[in-house]
Amino acid sequence: MSSLVDTLEYAGLVLAGGTVCYLLLRWKAHKDARAEALAAQSLVDQARHEAKAVLRDARLAAGEETLKSHEQAEQALAARRAERLELERRLAERETLINSQLERVVEAEKNVQRDRDQLRQRETALAAQECELAELRRQERELLQRLAGLSEAEAREMLLKRIEQEALRDANALTRHIVDDARARAEEQARRIISLAIQRYAGQHTFESTTASITLPPGDDVKGRIIGREGRNIRAFEAATGVTVLIDDTPGSVLLSGFDPVRREVAREAMCRLLADGRIHPTRIEEVVAQVSEETEETIIRVGEAAVAKAGLPPLAPELVKVLGRLHFRHSFSQNLLDHSVEVALLMGLMAAELGLDVASAKRAGLLHDIGKALNHEAEGPHAIAGAELLKRCGESAAVVNGVASHHNDLPPIGPLGILVSAADAISASRPGARSESMTTYLKRVEDLEKLAGAFPGVEKAFAVQAGRELRVMVQPEQIGDEEAFALARSLASRIEAELHYPGQIKITVIRETRCVEVAK
Repeated sequence: MSSLVDTLEYAGLVLAGGTVCYLLLRWKAHKDARAEALAAQSLVDQARHEAKAVLRDARLAAGEETLKSHEQAEQALAARRAERLELERRLAERETLINSQLERVVEAEKNVQRDRDQLRQRETALAAQECELAELRRQERELLQRLAGLSEAEAREMLLKRIEQEALRDANALTRHIVDDARARAEEQARRIISLAIQRYAGQHTFESTTASITLPPGDDVKGRIIGREGRNIRAFEAATGVTVLIDDTPGSVLLSGFDPVRREVAREAMCRLLADGRIHPTRIEEVVAQVSEETEETIIRVGEAAVAKAGLPPLAPELVKVLGRLHFRHSFSQNLLDHSVEVALLMGLMAAELGLDVASAKRAGLLHDIGKALNHEAEGPHAIAGAELLKRCGESAAVVNGVASHHNDLPPIGPLGILVSAADAISASRPGARSESMTTYLKRVEDLEKLAGAFPGVEKAFAVQAGRELRVMVQPEQIGDEEAFALARSLASRIEAELHYPGQIKITVIRETRCVEVAK
C-alpha cells in the first residue's frame, strides 16, 4: 500500500514537474516571440526612418538641381541677351560705316567729276596755247627771214639747232638726275655689300692676302712628313689652325690659305716651329698650335698697347686694346691697318690742335676709326657702325662714338670729329706710297690723267690734285657751254674707267669760267 502511495506521489511530482516545465517553455517561447516582434518592429521603424531620410535627401537634391538648372537657364538667357545686344550694336556701327562710305563715295564722284571738268578746261587751254605757239613760231620765222634775210631752209636750220640745244639741255638734266639717283643707289648697295662682305669678313680678300708661303728645309721627305701617314698630320694641322695647307708641285715651299689673318699667322708660325723641331705628329701639332695661339694673343695685346702709346693716349679698355691689336694682321690695299690707324690719330691731333678742339678725343676717334674692321662677320652693318657700337659698349664718349660712326657718312656727323676723321683717313690712304704704290707709278698715273683730259676738244688745262684722287679740268667758255660741261665730265669718267687702272675713286670737276672784257677809250 505504501508503495502504491509512493508511486502515486512520484507520478504526481512528475506530472507537476512536467506541467511546470511546459509552462516555463511556453513562457520562454512567448518571451522569445515577443522579443522577435519587438526586433522586427524596431527594424521596420528604422527602415521607415531611413526611407524618410532618403526621401528627404532626394527632395533636397531635386530642389538643388532644379535651382541650378534655373540659374543656368538664366545665365544662358542673359548671355544670349548680351550677344543679341552686341550684334545689334555691331549692326548699327556697320550701318553707320556704310553710310559714311557712301557719303565719301558720293563726294569722291563729285571730286572726279570736278577734276574731269578741270582737265577738259586745261585741255582746251592747252590746245589754245599750242595754236598760239604755232602762230608765234610762224611769225618768228617770218620775222627772222625779214630781219636776217635768210631763206626758209636757213631759218629752219637755225631753229633746229636751237631745238637741238634745248633737247640737249633737257637730256643732260635728265641724265644728271638718272646718274645722281643711280650713284646714290649704287653707293648704298655697295656700302651694304662691301661693308658686310669685305670690310670684316676676310673671305672676300684677294688670293695674295689670303695665303702665306712657307719655305721648306732641304730634304725630299719634308712634304711627306707634313702630310703624314694617310694624311693624318695635315688633317690634324688644318683642324687645329682652321687654315688650308696647299701642297703643290712647287719645290721647297707650301702655301697656307685662310681667310682669317690671325689664324693664318698662327698657322705660319706653328708650321715654321714644327719644321724646325722635326717632330710632326698630331699630338705635337696640337701642342705647338696651342702655344703659338697663346703667344699670338699676347702679341695682339702688346701691339695694341704699343699703338695706343705711340698715338700719345692714356690706356684704353682691355677689350678695345685686344680688338685694336688684331688690326696689325689686317691690310687694306697692302696698307697695314694698325699703322694706318696710328697715322690717322696723329693727323687728327694736329688738325684738332689747329682748330682748337679737344686733342685727346680727336686722337681717340682717329685711332679707333677702323676698329670695326677687326670684328668678325657676326656683327652686321658697315664697319664704322659696328666699331661705334663696340666703342659705345666700352664707355667711350658720345663725340668719339659719333666721329667713328660718321667718318664714312653712314650717320650724319654731330660734331667736327666725324669730318676730321674722314679727312685724315683720306689723307693717310691717298698719300704717295701709302698703299704700296711706287713714286714712278704714282707720277705716271697723274700724267696719264692730265694727258687723257687734255685730249678732249675745248679743254684748256687739266690738273690732277689730291694725289690723283681728283681731276680738275678748265675749259674754254666759248667752245664748251654749261650743258656740254656736264657731258664732258661724263665722257671723261667713262674714258678713265675704260683706259686707266687706279685704286679707289677719282672725282672729276669741270670748271667753266666766263670772262667779259671791254676796252674803254
